[in-house]
Amino acid sequence: MVRPAAFGFNPETEDSNIYQKRDDRPARNIQCKALLEFDCSVAKLQQKGIQVMVVEDKLEPLTTDAVFPNNWFSTHADGKVLLYPMASLMRRLERRVDIIEMLSARGYKVEEIIDLSFFENDGQFLEGTGSMVLDRENKVIYACLSDRTHPLPLSYLGDMLGFEVVSFSASQRHGDRKVPIYHTNVMMHVGSKVAVVCLDCIDQPSVAMRIKEKLQQSGKLVLPISVHQKFAFAGNMLELSNADGQHFTILSQSAFDSLKKGQKQLLEKYTELIIFDIPTLEKLGGGSARCMIAEIFLNR
Repeated sequence: MVRPAAFGFNPETEDSNIYQKRDDRPARNIQCKALLEFDCSVAKLQQKGIQVMVVEDKLEPLTTDAVFPNNWFSTHADGKVLLYPMASLMRRLERRVDIIEMLSARGYKVEEIIDLSFFENDGQFLEGTGSMVLDRENKVIYACLSDRTHPLPLSYLGDMLGFEVVSFSASQRHGDRKVPIYHTNVMMHVGSKVAVVCLDCIDQPSVAMRIKEKLQQSGKLVLPISVHQKFAFAGNMLELSNADGQHFTILSQSAFDSLKKGQKQLLEKYTELIIFDIPTLEKLGGGSARCMIAEIFLNR
């Protein structure tokens, strides 16, 4: 998790991310709120015995979205670390070799660093585990295509990892128009037992049914959420475990509040819920609890 140094609104991403909202508060007030929300979230994870590697963001270069590191890198059990092509010029500055070196210094085995940022030269983007939701157990990638999730790097990555790619179109109403959902992880979460998905956002009903069946065939209980719940970041969840093997589902307060009693009970049947209270990070950044965490799957 990256502790923000200059959190704020990124105008480079507002056209594709309709979850972002401008804020006229002074930058210093926004930064103080962001730090408080971040530190409280880290504390909640640590209280449950979840190991958290906190990295300090840098003031230069300016990276307003550094608190969302899952978009620029991912780690894998075979020792691979992947760096991803990003649409926003500012967000490309988030890629830091020193963070990968920190992983090695902490005793994690980094066998290979694969830099996919060359796709940026052709205007092709794939923003990590924001663009993709990975079912690592069954080797499946779920991805809704958008201006920030393109088929070519997606197919390239699927072949490289040996994962099946399930891509689809998904959109949402914004004013008088429909716009693509910019990142798959705002509408979908795949845990060890439960998959949360906004099927109503998928443009073709037959494709929505196929994805639901695919999840069920993979052994997941499918928990549908509404469009309203998706806008409250109810799709932006992540399952983590601690050293004792206990499983937890991370979600924001707004996501939790949007869920119905039965939906909460289903999640709590298999995992304990950890709730991040992060209204400032959600409003200005347009991302939520899942986006704040880049999981470490590397072996020690």
